[in-house]
Amino acid sequence: MKRISLSFFLGTVGVACAAQQPLSAIDWLNEASTAAVTTPRLIPPVEPPVADAVQTPDVNVTALDTARPDGVGLLPSSTTGLPKSLWLGSTTSDLLRQFSHLSSEPLPAIQALHYTLLLAEADAPNDAIADAGFLSARLEALRRVGAVEPALALIERAGPITEVLFDQWLDLALLGGQEDTPCTELAHQPHLSKRLDARIFCTARDGDWQTAALIYDSAASLDALSDINSLLLAQFLDPEMIDDAVPPRVPKAITPFQFRLFEAVGTPLPTGNLPRAFAMADLRGTSGWKAEVEAAERLARTGALPAARLLGLYTARKPAASGGVWDRIKAIQKLDDALQNGAATDVAKALPGAWSAMQSQHLEVPFAELFAARLGALALPDTAQPLAFEIALLSQDYETAARKGEPTSQRARFLSSVATGAPEMAEASTALEQAIATGFAQTSAAPTHQAMLDRGQLGEAILVASSLLDRSSASGRVGVGDALATLRAVGLEDTARRAALQLLLLSGD
Repeated sequence: MKRISLSFFLGTVGVACAAQQPLSAIDWLNEASTAAVTTPRLIPPVEPPVADAVQTPDVNVTALDTARPDGVGLLPSSTTGLPKSLWLGSTTSDLLRQFSHLSSEPLPAIQALHYTLLLAEADAPNDAIADAGFLSARLEALRRVGAVEPALALIERAGPITEVLFDQWLDLALLGGQEDTPCTELAHQPHLSKRLDARIFCTARDGDWQTAALIYDSAASLDALSDINSLLLAQFLDPEMIDDAVPPRVPKAITPFQFRLFEAVGTPLPTGNLPRAFAMADLRGTSGWKAEVEAAERLARTGALPAARLLGLYTARKPAASGGVWDRIKAIQKLDDALQNGAATDVAKALPGAWSAMQSQHLEVPFAELFAARLGALALPDTAQPLAFEIALLSQDYETAARKGEPTSQRARFLSSVATGAPEMAEASTALEQAIATGFAQTSAAPTHQAMLDRGQLGEAILVASSLLDRSSASGRVGVGDALATLRAVGLEDTARRAALQLLLLSGD
């Protein structure tokens, strides 16, 4: 690529150019945590419970009691019930392989469990070295499901102003529109990153455009920049080039840095076909309402965005169009209005359409968290009660709903027995129901998982067991019983019940 010299341009413009703000200010999202964190009641086989009760505080208030980055967490043992020895019996390589194989969209109960494991404050494996590889793998797992905010909180708690963590910090900050702080650090401490493109960008962001141009010219002369990064940076540093230059080709595997540069030079990219974490960019108030809602749906599907925030976007204004996302918005607004008016008949009419809209986006569990309690407070017509009952079973108050209801069908009776933790084999009529009943009838972990528990590989055993439920959420049922038995044996009763209910209610069986 022909080298583009920018030193002369910036030298002539001087202070006026240095005063530019090439990127608009971006407000930080209000929520402290977007992770759907579970509160497992763990009774480790070789350790006493770490707490008599479990409390769930905001994740941004947990103090770090170790300087080792790999052991950092946002959720202490008093919150999760998990011992700090969670990972000690496993090897780093085995855990990194498990983290890399986590599903990008598992059952919501399993995703919530993954958040707990990834954010838990626990000692790193004994063979972990000083490269923060264990923490990096956790950060990458969070990023794959779009959980940028908790990943940022985790890395900031670890102390990102180190060479081993800085690049990940910058990437996460770019995804969340929070690049000002890491860029300031890099501008003042260039040794934090070997990425010359990041140094150029951050030096300019810090106001030193002349130095940024000099670094750019040196890097370009040494062919130290990719063609696309060189062109994007040239346009970023010299906006007058944008009108004359050929629009850059969008790479197939775009990086957060390139994504932000495209935006900086006036060609923001849609995020719908990009990895889920990029959807965060549409929630900064800089995108249209349609893009915001669609991004929120993608993130809420994995628990990376609270259901309440999704509802806030659904009800923000009246849609002026129809089809696709607009029909989903109308359906949710119709139900929300009926619930606010307290008209049971209108609610019954609006409920099927709203439920169908959420099913189309795999948002049944966020829907249940938003509306189950409000539906349960109304005396709905008989025709609406079966659907309202199943929605309630997908909420966190599933057991209360099961005990209040009077099931009149085999399916409803089996669902109720799962919600109360005692499914009867006599009521099981499908292969899935039989597998679930088998799992709840067992009184110990599956033999394969028990061997891991005996070796002190608690966290790894939980990951392996939960992966069986993920793979079994479609047609295959091998491993369901073993997975549920193991989760219950280590005290994850709530996760086991909710996962079983979700297998029954979300898989179409």
